[in-house]
Amino acid sequence: MATAIVLAAALIFLFGFVVLIGAPYVPTMKAQSSAAFDLLKLQPGDSLLELGSGDGRVVKEAAKRGIYVTGIELNPVLVIWSKLITWRYRKLVTIKWGNIWSTKHWPQKTDAMYVFLLDRFMHKLDKKVAQTYTGQPVKLVSYAFEIPEKKPKQEKDGLYLYQYR
Repeated sequence: MATAIVLAAALIFLFGFVVLIGAPYVPTMKAQSSAAFDLLKLQPGDSLLELGSGDGRVVKEAAKRGIYVTGIELNPVLVIWSKLITWRYRKLVTIKWGNIWSTKHWPQKTDAMYVFLLDRFMHKLDKKVAQTYTGQPVKLVSYAFEIPEKKPKQEKDGLYLYQYR
């Protein structure tokens, strides 16, 4: 009984504390994933960075399309799960366990980014992307939340596309 309580508390902590850093675990549905790839227009050989990669659904879909993808996730349970479900695509996929705000986890170059963050983190994200990828063209799709004071290039099914240069 005590073991079950400790295990339940650990899972609640692992899935709950990430709200302080980005967003809770909410899986991206197939329709939103497809819409995101429609907006990004990535081709095989392009690269994608997913901040808060959760259970790896978007990472796996990118790899199926021949896209090199890096996922960063804070929850170690979801990191392990993501690595398991993307094992087949391991030549295209990198899953990193860590805080999305740490640029040491971000690849030096990426063609695109996909995020689902809470509204209160979107301004911080905008600054971080602009600082990290100075002068590089990067497309960013945000699920559900807009970047304040920045007009999206396109919108589809609750997803917002932004372009950085």
